[in-house]
Order: sequence, then C-alpha cells, then structure tokens
Amino acid sequence: MKGWLFSGTNKPLELIEKEDPKAIPGQIVIEVKAAGLCHSDVAALQDPGWMPLFPNGPVIMGHEFAGVVIEVGEGVEDFKVGDRVGANPMDRETKITAGYTYDGGYAEKVRVPAKQCVKIPEGVSFIEGAASTDAGITAYRALFSIGQAKEGTKLGIIGIGGLGQFALQMALIKGCEVYATDVSPEARQLAEELGAKKVYDTILDMKEAECDVIVDFAGFGQTTSDALEAIKPQGTVVIVGMGKLESTINTYLMITKEIKLLGSNGGSVEDLQGVYDCFATGKMNPTLVTIPFEEIDKGLEKLKNHEVKGRLVAVFE
Repeated sequence: MKGWLFSGTNKPLELIEKEDPKAIPGQIVIEVKAAGLCHSDVAALQDPGWMPLFPNGPVIMGHEFAGVVIEVGEGVEDFKVGDRVGANPMDRETKITAGYTYDGGYAEKVRVPAKQCVKIPEGVSFIEGAASTDAGITAYRALFSIGQAKEGTKLGIIGIGGLGQFALQMALIKGCEVYATDVSPEARQLAEELGAKKVYDTILDMKEAECDVIVDFAGFGQTTSDALEAIKPQGTVVIVGMGKLESTINTYLMITKEIKLLGSNGGSVEDLQGVYDCFATGKMNPTLVTIPFEEIDKGLEKLKNHEVKGRLVAVFE
C-alpha cells in the first residue's frame, strides 16, 4: 500500500510504499476511502513540542478516516467484510491514537481496533463519515456529552469554523436554540444561513441571549473570559479550542454567578454514533472540501496558509 509517512518536525511528509496491514485479534483492516486533514497535523510538522505524541518513531499520519472493511480479526463479531465504517481515532482508555501511536489513515489501508469503529448509515458519504471522526465527534462531545445541551437549551457557539459548523447544525437537529458569534463577517453570515436564531458581532453582545451553555471553539484566552461574562448565572462554559493555551479568568464572576467551566477533548464511539445519527437525518451539510489522496502534502500546506474554508478531506480513487 501507499501512505504518507511522518518522520519528524520540519521534515516534509513522504509518500512511501509499505506492506499491507493484516488483521489481528480484535482488530479490522479498512480500505480507506476518505481521510480528513487536520490542523493538529500541521502543528506536528512545525512544532517539536508535538514529538512526544509520536513515541514509536516514523508513522503514517491521519486520524480522521472512513472506508470499507476488507479483513476481520479473530473475535470480532460486530463487523464483517464489506461494512462501511468510520473510526474514532483515539482509545480513550489507553490514549493510543491512529496517526500518532500507530499508522493512520493517510494510507490506502489501515488496521484499527474494532471497538473504535462505527458503521456509517446508508445515505451518508465516506467524505462525511471521515470528517465526522474528528470535527464531528469533538463538536458533539462538547455540546451534548460535556455541555449536556438538549432540546430547548439556549446554546451559544463561539467560532463558526470547521467544528462550529458541525456544532451549529447538530444543535439545531437536537432542538436547541442556537446563538453564534465569530470575528469573521463571512463566518457570521454562514451562521445565519445555517439557521442560528441570532448572530452577534462580539461574545459580550451574546449576554442578552442568556445562554444556558456556551461552547468556545476558538479558545484564544479572551474568548473564554468573555464567555464567562456572557453566560447566564449558573450556566456552563465549555472550552474546546486551543488557539491560545492560557486564559485569565475572572473568578469573581465564576463564584457570584456559580458558573461551570469545563474542558472537552475529542470524542467517544458513542459520540461518533451520535454524529452519524445526525447525518442520517439529511439535515447536515457542513462545508467539506476534497482533494486527491496524492495531494495530502499540498493540502496540509493549504491548511498551514489558512487557504481552506470548512473541512478538508482527501479522497481515494
């Protein structure tokens, strides 16, 4: 098979040929049909601080992928050859992650634990299935598993990028009343088009909405502190974005308003199933941009240069 090998920071990905993976007990082999490209891969290519996440040396990158099961290991009962599946990239118990700890989805084939896979519903494409495994589950977990949003919840979304688009559409499907904000006029317009009840120029303006939950998909420090200002008393603020890895928090506000401030990281198999259920309604239409598998290196360069709107997905012929 062919795959894009990561061998270290400040080294370009290399398209290599490698022996096909074989199924082992508890695992399945997937013929990859689509693989999402992520800003975290761009960061790993630039920042040596990411290297501890690659403990086993050179590895084929790619942690967002979907495809067809072509081989089933001993003991696997929930999947059979021919099933269309997506994979949650990280085992939440062991933290072992595709594309970091072992070969991932920037390859024609990948072996993955069966317990991390979910069948893709009929009518949902491989492209949608792949994007769901990162942008989808990260947004879903933040909203529903951590933020506990449900039908009737007044939900604020900060940042209408790749994750924010997923979040806004899934929240509407679940019956939330959605408010949004973004620094970009184009993103604010998109939020209106997607059906947000009201879109604000700034986070502080969102205070009038009296949101029960605000999810910060930007995470630029000030965005989180502003969310504490905007959230209603006894509300919940969930941090997802990592635009900046620190924030100055007004503890007076947290105490007097009895605010919950929570972090959310990735997602679970249950979260992935939730995303696929939302897609199966036919009401999900996030912006997904496709490139050929052979141009994954060029695609990551586009991500680096902020030339991509929406989520970038490589497709395999």
